[in-house]
Amino acid sequence: MKKETAAVIYQETIAENIKSLVLRVSFAGEAVPGQFISLYSADKSRMLPRPISICQVNREAGTLRLVYRLAGAGTREFAELVPGDSVEVLGPLGNGFPVEEYKDKNVLLIGGGIGIPPLLQAAYELDHPSFAVGYRSETYLYEDMQAVGNVYVSTEDGSLGTKGNVLDAIREHDVHPDAAFACGPLPMLRALKVWAENENIPLYISMEERMACGVGACLACVCKTTDVDGHSHVKNARICKDGPVFPAKEVDLT
Repeated sequence: MKKETAAVIYQETIAENIKSLVLRVSFAGEAVPGQFISLYSADKSRMLPRPISICQVNREAGTLRLVYRLAGAGTREFAELVPGDSVEVLGPLGNGFPVEEYKDKNVLLIGGGIGIPPLLQAAYELDHPSFAVGYRSETYLYEDMQAVGNVYVSTEDGSLGTKGNVLDAIREHDVHPDAAFACGPLPMLRALKVWAENENIPLYISMEERMACGVGACLACVCKTTDVDGHSHVKNARICKDGPVFPAKEVDLT
């Protein structure tokens, strides 16, 4: 990982309270799908960085695209960044999706809400990707996903695609992949774990959690696991360091 000053290349609003930010960093070539970076506030009273998932990687240009939701003072500060500005960053952080292992398989990428952006780069690096994504109402990154593979959409209000959740869309379209990668809220991940077990397919999940240090030192973002962790010697794992991507069978989501 590297801490450095990143140059702001571009930023736009792509949905209500959703921003797309492109940064130039020296470590873009090292980033893999599913990892994240930490952004530091210019306001020194905000000591802890904000972790944001990597949405896209342009290794030739040396840039990363981050798609994030405005959630508080820190992210609202980042939302004001314009081309020519700079921001302190640390990355790449965490472990990503096993794209090389499943590169030639039919992989379903399942996202809910702000869990959708981390899946896009994985799709670019897979030979046969498809998406099942869920929104409350307003969509974003839909055209980006359509350019890569089939997209099965669900919305809570039925304004686009299947009315309901991602599992409703998967069942409506009778989708049976070889494997699945998922990111989204915990209730969605719980349901997907049961679905994957019934389908007898491997499922990898990216865990969403509040983080403090982002490098595994503070133990503020642990999750329950089925096996004993070698670091803490109990049944948990550090989402920022050991994850954020885990095989679903290794995580206790109860």
